[in-house]
Amino acid sequence: MRLWRALALFAPAIPASPALAQNQPAATIAGTRLDIVATGEVTRVPDIARISAGVATQAITATDAIRQNAARMERVRAALTRAGIAARDIQTSNINLQPEYRYVQNQPPRLIGYRAGSEVTVRFRDIADTGRILDALVAEGANQINGPSLGIDRPDAALDEARVAALTSARARAELYARSLNMRVRRVLLVSESGATLPPPMPMMRMQANVAGEAADTRIDPGEQTLSITLTVSFELE
Repeated sequence: MRLWRALALFAPAIPASPALAQNQPAATIAGTRLDIVATGEVTRVPDIARISAGVATQAITATDAIRQNAARMERVRAALTRAGIAARDIQTSNINLQPEYRYVQNQPPRLIGYRAGSEVTVRFRDIADTGRILDALVAEGANQINGPSLGIDRPDAALDEARVAALTSARARAELYARSLNMRVRRVLLVSESGATLPPPMPMMRMQANVAGEAADTRIDPGEQTLSITLTVSFELE
């Protein structure tokens, strides 16, 4: 009982928690509240490409299919290393082995061999070299190519520019409304960010190269991508 009396005595001195403080009603404003939704956009040239390169092999036995696949995939990895691709930019993305059957009408399926496949996802930090390296991979036995998926490696600085552009647009629009109402913008009440919009991955194009490795000069055109930020900004007009 003494403990409870002590807690009761000190309870009024305990400050309100942040959660309780946030639930308090917002302070009233003297003027008119105006909510503006504005989007800021910036464009950038993609500086990174992701491509999947793989090898598919067939053999009578599963062991032979896997062995042949591993040997050809090792040549693909060696070609990437010679091209200067760092180990951190090469990641195994798929390994599979499946039986192959021949189907004849009114007869049970007949096992004719096995198909082995493996793929690595490669990140190219110099898009200009992507096409040349792809041609080298095909020459070394890669017969499954998917990509490219182009993007911005470090978008933070570009997104900050988009934030400033969105704020500038919101302020200009608020000034427009204020002039139309014979009022002025007194202050900003609230800024809320709904999130960044990054360009969606480009559709992955699939190329099946012939085993002989006859490759043309492949060129990757990066173009431009748009990054955007949408803000909701509340102003007080008077």
